[in-house]
Amino acid sequence: MPNQAPALSGRFDVAVIGAGIVGCAIARRFALAGARVAVIEKAVDILDGSSKGNSAILHTGFDALVGSLEHSCIASGYAEYLSIHGRLGLPLIRSGALVVAWTEEEEAILPALIEQAHQNGVTDVETLSATDLRAAEPGLSARARGGFRVPREFLIDPWSAPFAYLLQACQNGAEILRGAEVTGGCRAGDWILETTRGTVRAGLVVNAAGLWGDLLDEKLIGRRDFHIKPRKGQFVVYDKPAAALASHIILPVPNKVTKGVVVCRTAFGNLLVGPTAEDQDDREHALLVSEMLAFLRRRGEEILPGLKDHAVTAIYAGLRPATEFKDYQIRLHDGLSYITVGGIRSTGLSAALGIAIHVEDLARLALTPPTAPAWPKVSNISEFGARDWQCEGNGGVACHCELVTRREILAALEGPLAARSLAGLKRRTRVTMGRCQGFYCSAELSRLTDGRFDRAMAEVAE
Repeated sequence: MPNQAPALSGRFDVAVIGAGIVGCAIARRFALAGARVAVIEKAVDILDGSSKGNSAILHTGFDALVGSLEHSCIASGYAEYLSIHGRLGLPLIRSGALVVAWTEEEEAILPALIEQAHQNGVTDVETLSATDLRAAEPGLSARARGGFRVPREFLIDPWSAPFAYLLQACQNGAEILRGAEVTGGCRAGDWILETTRGTVRAGLVVNAAGLWGDLLDEKLIGRRDFHIKPRKGQFVVYDKPAAALASHIILPVPNKVTKGVVVCRTAFGNLLVGPTAEDQDDREHALLVSEMLAFLRRRGEEILPGLKDHAVTAIYAGLRPATEFKDYQIRLHDGLSYITVGGIRSTGLSAALGIAIHVEDLARLALTPPTAPAWPKVSNISEFGARDWQCEGNGGVACHCELVTRREILAALEGPLAARSLAGLKRRTRVTMGRCQGFYCSAELSRLTDGRFDRAMAEVAE
């Protein structure tokens, strides 16, 4: 087992509980504002909950509920990502989206959706006939009846973005405590949070615990204002040649429960179909179900018939922290120096930076920003930019399916956010994501990571 960082000491201005996409963005925001920030994560690696599985789309929020907090956070988060992604080394992959109606009933909804987009400030949507759709996407099924284009929807790297947010927070003074579940706490002037790795003292607590947020509220402030109902989303990922079938993000007409099944390229050069929307009670396990995966393959082939000729590389599932409410559940609890950030569903990646802005506004802390904040630049692991395998002195390629070098792997095992599990290493480098799913590179990875993980790869495989 690697040497763990010592428990956190001293007083922090802000303690953020949860190192998912939203928690990472909030930690960054407060650190750049000048706060001393503690990030507490119960898993051994960051992004280990809901954040590990999503569609990796930067949304405009064109279909969000008009006037909602969700829309406000998406809009501001989208704008900030566009302004900072270059400085952090994050990709922005131009694609645009097509909203496609497949039935007469869906076609009838299109004008209302376009009006909703206009009300949400997305005024550059373009109505498309069935002929226009097939001109834009020649591989699209002839069953498409009509739709519209949303030109400013982008593809991004779903893992490097929050990693960069938290890395910037750490380089500006934030500290992270991993493998530390919050077991209780009390407030007597400051908050004293009890964790499985010691206590943390902070003036303000931000609950960004995702799937466990409502239970954490109950544990710390004695009540919960919403109930998490996990919503499972299963995905099918096709091999890289399938990405040539679609240049746009292909979106369905959304319904009251879900945005529906999306077909799009990924930042890693594959083509993705998903997610499903299945409510469940289990907060820990997102089990793959063969019938639903078969449904996704059929649905993908109905949208892009050419998918019948392409192989599936991977399947995965994630859980979204849905609640009984349509909107985000973000509130400052009067007199408690405690902010709940809950009910952040599939739009969390797009909205995270905007949520952080909103939370900082709620907190109203008197802080002095650093005069020269650090701006780290993360290594590119997307398919849309230069990769380390193209550079000299990289130590050679260890994962041949995804062209991951030994230098990239060793770099990911160092620093304040060092990978401490194979899943964490995968999210930092792309190892084991390819055709062989780690069959050929596992022995080399086991050698390179020896003594670095909380559980050695050989132990996990047993």
